[in-house]
Amino acid sequence: MAGGRPRTFDSDAALDRALEVFWRQGYEGTGISDLLKAMGINNAPSLYNAFGNKEQLFRKALDRYADGPAGYIREAFEEPSARAAVETLLHGAADATTSPDHPRGCITVQGALACSPGAEAARDELVARRAAGEAALRGRLEQAASSGELPAGHDPEGFARYFATVYQGVAVQAASGATREQLHQIVDIAMTVWPRQPASS
Repeated sequence: MAGGRPRTFDSDAALDRALEVFWRQGYEGTGISDLLKAMGINNAPSLYNAFGNKEQLFRKALDRYADGPAGYIREAFEEPSARAAVETLLHGAADATTSPDHPRGCITVQGALACSPGAEAARDELVARRAAGEAALRGRLEQAASSGELPAGHDPEGFARYFATVYQGVAVQAASGATREQLHQIVDIAMTVWPRQPASS
């Protein structure tokens, strides 16, 4: 018995277009009709068969975002020092959130900050992803404290929360129209809180 008709669209390209719509309009501001039009899919059943419901598609789009436009995050954590990791992360955010190749800002920051009860699952997904990012940053700073790169008396958890807040602020400022140069300046100022190593006696 033959299977269903083959898909007439490129799944990866369609997912990229779904990401763009969610990124520009937010989860709740994006309707199924918007997704069908952007993704080049003829009807809702075809969309559901390929990607699941809207919430499942949103999660797939977020994974696509993490592997693509937000790939700089993974690269930042590969830096040899914690300071370089944080600095690369923040400057990477300044570049990515102002790129002319996609909507401004960051989908994980602004995708569903405020929503109705029916969209709480999407909001919770973004909250969890932001929390995971902060936890990864905290882990890296805890390693820095253990190795002596972050001097004694400096709280890795507090630093992680601070830099996560700067990171999210960069995205909000970008979405509000701040220039790339302005955002890089903000990052440079933020990095001045990084403690200097005590002079050796």
